[in-house]
Amino acid sequence: MVSDEPRGAGQRKHHPCLVEPAETAGPLIGIDDESCRLDDEPVSAADDFCEAFPATFLAFHRRDGRRSELTNASRAVLQHLAVTGPVSIGEAARHLDRTQSVVSEIVTQLEGHGLLEREPDPANRRRTLVWLTPAGFARLREDADVLDRRLVAEAMEHLDEATRRGLIDGLDALLRASGRNRT
Repeated sequence: MVSDEPRGAGQRKHHPCLVEPAETAGPLIGIDDESCRLDDEPVSAADDFCEAFPATFLAFHRRDGRRSELTNASRAVLQHLAVTGPVSIGEAARHLDRTQSVVSEIVTQLEGHGLLEREPDPANRRRTLVWLTPAGFARLREDADVLDRRLVAEAMEHLDEATRRGLIDGLDALLRASGRNRT
């Protein structure tokens, strides 16, 4: 008798590195790193970091959806002003490669939300400059955040000062070793 099932169907082999979903306590990808290591294989600091990072990210990443509140165009205007300082709408339009009317509309919208303000140019009272308000700076910072600052702060309250400082210093050192710095 010939079976319609491919050879080996229904005969699932268990591999020691694969974790059955019922065995997991959290959102894992199905690989158990501990059972995949050879007894003589040392666990490196890189292994420890790479295994701790996903759980850390999942514990502290933002879940509030605030990033979607700013349009890309609004974000571009806020970021440009944060870098350049106060500029006229015409100057911002040239840099962003948009028409002055489009940038003016974006500025008016952001001004209505309290993120920008118009101020007279001290060098030429006939010119008006646009600039970020404190709320605009705060909104840009929130928009750039990957982690939920409140969750991180709550967890850090349970750590002593030396441990907190060690975490920050260690991450900074790792970034420097990669050739990058915090931005």
